This record gives sequence, C-alpha cells and structure tokens, in this order.
Amino acid sequence: MAQIFTTQADARLRLALIVGAALVLLIGAAVFAYVRSGNAWAIGRPAAQPIPFSHAVHAGDLGLDCRFCHAGVERRTDAGMPSAETCLGCHERVWNVTAQFAPLRAAIARRAAVEWSSVSRLPDHARFDHAAHSQAGVTCESCHGKVQEMPRTARAETLSMGFCLDCHRNPAAGTQPAAAPAVRPHGLQSLRYEHYGVEVSPLTRCSTCHR
Repeated sequence: MAQIFTTQADARLRLALIVGAALVLLIGAAVFAYVRSGNAWAIGRPAAQPIPFSHAVHAGDLGLDCRFCHAGVERRTDAGMPSAETCLGCHERVWNVTAQFAPLRAAIARRAAVEWSSVSRLPDHARFDHAAHSQAGVTCESCHGKVQEMPRTARAETLSMGFCLDCHRNPAAGTQPAAAPAVRPHGLQSLRYEHYGVEVSPLTRCSTCHR
C-alpha cells in the first residue's frame, strides 16, 4: 500500500504536536502565575472612595484607634465602616471643607450609609468573623497591612484561601505576643462534646470558613 503522507509531513505533524503541547503547558503556567500574583488580587491598588480619606493622617499622624471608625471589630462579624455622623462629629469643628464632605451631608439627608468602597471584602462563599479573630489576638496589620502609612487605602495581602490557611496552621505568627487562646468549648460545654464523641473542628477544616 502506498504511503499517504510524506516523511516531511509526518515530521511536521510531530513537531506541531510537540510545540502545541509546550504552548498549552506554557499558557497554563502563565495563568497559574498570574492568578497567584499580587496584580490579580489588586495588591497595592487603592480603591476609589466617595471622600479622599487618608489612614496615614487619621491612624498615623493623629493616632486614632482603629475602633473609633470600625466600632464592630471586637463584637461583630463585620468590623463596620464609619458613619457620616462619626466623620462629621470631628469635621464639623476641625477642617470643615464643604466640597469634600458633601457626600457625608447627603448621606445624612437621605438617612443612608456612606457608600465606602471596601478593599478587603471577601467573596460571599467565605465566612469571616472579625470578633473571633480580634479576641484571639490577631492584629489588624496581619491582614490589612500598615494602614497607618497609607495615604490611600489599598489591599496589602491577597486574603486568598492559601493566605488564611497559612495563618490557621501557624496562628502564633499573626497574633500579638500575649494573644488569647483560640476559642474552644469549655466547662460543661466541653464535657458535653466529649460525652457524645463530637470532635471540635480545627481551624483547617473546610466547614470552619465555608458554610
């Protein structure tokens, strides 16, 4: 039977298959590297805010405590954002620039919250509790970076699942020296868990952050 393809065509096909496979691997590696890069997670990229707020001035130069604006960080899942009343409580008396604070007065007039742009918001499928982390001694800087040095607030960490798991596997690295122990069942509650043979879910279980 006569040969259908020439020797040169056969060689070209083999070369095309090798080059194609190499390109697929190269593209896959490039996509993987990009997804894990800071650019994909908007690291260092400030978010547009309704008011040109500077953490460097408020938390840095003035030394305001984070809890002054983020009042729920020790008690609630959501740390909370400053209300218009909180901002104007100071700025009605100090540095009252009408044009810049117009969104605050507009929010009060329509009885609505100021529409701040969060730079650290997690996807809906991830559960995060600020109160639990705060009570365990995790510092704000561990996740949000040195905001006291940021003229415009930008994301400092990826806050990816890998980032969270690294901290959960070694919680001492992101906590204060005198951090409180992780919250676990205690007293009669711990006895009830032991009686029924229920294992306390460790921090690396999927159900801890995904419900």
